[in-house]
Amino acid sequence: MISLRSLIADHGTSRMSLLLIGILAGLGIGLSSCTTQQEEPVIALVNGRAITQIEFDVRWGELSEATRSRYDKEGGKRRFLDELITRELLMQEARRQGLDQNNGIRDKAQRYKEQLILDELLKDKLQSKVELKQAELDAYYEIHERELLDPLKVQVSQMLLPNFPAAKDLETQINRGGDFAKFAQRYSIDDNTKAKGGDLGPYRKGLVVPEVDAVIHTLKPGMVSAPIRTVSGYYLVMITPLDKEIIQTDLATQERLRQELLADKRRKRFEEVIADIRANATIRLADASRYITEDTGKH
Repeated sequence: MISLRSLIADHGTSRMSLLLIGILAGLGIGLSSCTTQQEEPVIALVNGRAITQIEFDVRWGELSEATRSRYDKEGGKRRFLDELITRELLMQEARRQGLDQNNGIRDKAQRYKEQLILDELLKDKLQSKVELKQAELDAYYEIHERELLDPLKVQVSQMLLPNFPAAKDLETQINRGGDFAKFAQRYSIDDNTKAKGGDLGPYRKGLVVPEVDAVIHTLKPGMVSAPIRTVSGYYLVMITPLDKEIIQTDLATQERLRQELLADKRRKRFEEVIADIRANATIRLADASRYITEDTGKH
């Protein structure tokens, strides 16, 4: 069920403006766009106060797509009109109780208005002019590479055998349908991975010794390598596709990092805007400021 709270709160970027309109209307502060004209069609009268077609259309247009979709499922515009009527009744009751004369509410309304003005001032300066270049994003991803999957995006398994004949024999059996994990558990002399059937997890730089790493990039998923000679013995390695859940988690991490970098750039841009405004302003601290500037917060 759509509540009156959702009517006021779920408006995306318009939520504060809609709230301010309601507050200012309740305080008797005039808004020319909401002034009822005689020629405007009236769709409802609430204790004599008209709700016009124009007012309805404006408020309906301010709803987010998601909110309009919910209304469409639960009564459509008729339900929305009921919500507006309920809201008007509440506003009338608030006036009856004298809340429109409350100085605290008037002060809050003024602060909302000031915040809207500041948001509008900074919107163009901060949002439209702050962009992320791919090179910047790639560099940021590289800094946080331990949080991300390697572009190869495969699962790696390996087993270590003491000699070439043993490794070659197991390669042949695996190519004939043998289970890599079971062979690794039984024959591998790598104590770190043996119990897990040779599973090393998602590929990343430094995961395996260089000789094995070079071969991994030549394999196709599901293919077992030929024996790979190292100082420790002979390795067999296999790669398999990652689970979709792991890939989705990685994509979510990439988006989080992108948002972090974008927020940092916007913060720096904000500091530049403020610095520029201050540089062109004349600011002098009055004598009374000593009560503030002398208070460093240390007691």
